[in-house]
Amino acid sequence: MTALLRYQAALLLRSQRWLPPVILYAAFLAVGVQSGQPVLDSLGYTAAALLPVAAWLVRICVTNEPSAARACVAAATGPVRAHLACLLAALLASAALGTAAALAVTLISDPVTNGHRARVPPLQAGAAGVLAVLACALLGTAVGALTNRPLLRSPGRAVPAMLLAALLSVVVAGSPAQAVVSGLVTGSESGRVPVPLLPLAAAALLTAAACAVACALAGRRSA
Repeated sequence: MTALLRYQAALLLRSQRWLPPVILYAAFLAVGVQSGQPVLDSLGYTAAALLPVAAWLVRICVTNEPSAARACVAAATGPVRAHLACLLAALLASAALGTAAALAVTLISDPVTNGHRARVPPLQAGAAGVLAVLACALLGTAVGALTNRPLLRSPGRAVPAMLLAALLSVVVAGSPAQAVVSGLVTGSESGRVPVPLLPLAAAALLTAAACAVACALAGRRSA
């Protein structure tokens, strides 16, 4: 699996198809996050914006290889392992991107609540932000796994479904992503830094289930 991950990561980097989602994410942050803003609000925006980017990276990874190359990899390693490597490569890329963004946002933001009424511990805020972006990276990976090949092969169906699912994952009550983002926003009002371990665990379980479904279907369709 390590060799497959290295292969998929190298394929992702060399393809340069990661540039549009990363540039879009940077543009979102440049518009929505300004130096001196309350740190927890900024981290909430950073986490929410990562979810569709994570789903997009999944689409890039599962469609990166030509059909012949994908068939060769599946024949050599097994279709389940090959597809799982694509999903894990996208997850690691989005997690690394989100973690770097959360740390940068923590450094440039003001460690205070809304209205500058109270001070927020910057280390605790940064840790909460990293947990939040990891939860959104996980859920974005789940969205990408369920809205791309092998479940949805047509771009005309896959892309709208992916965008709609990503949006709903951020705004629908009960979603782990909505929980971590609203927790940060609420914390910016109260001054209490959230520790979103439960939403992170829920996102991990949902992502594991989504990846299991996608990999199982990849194995059946290639059989």
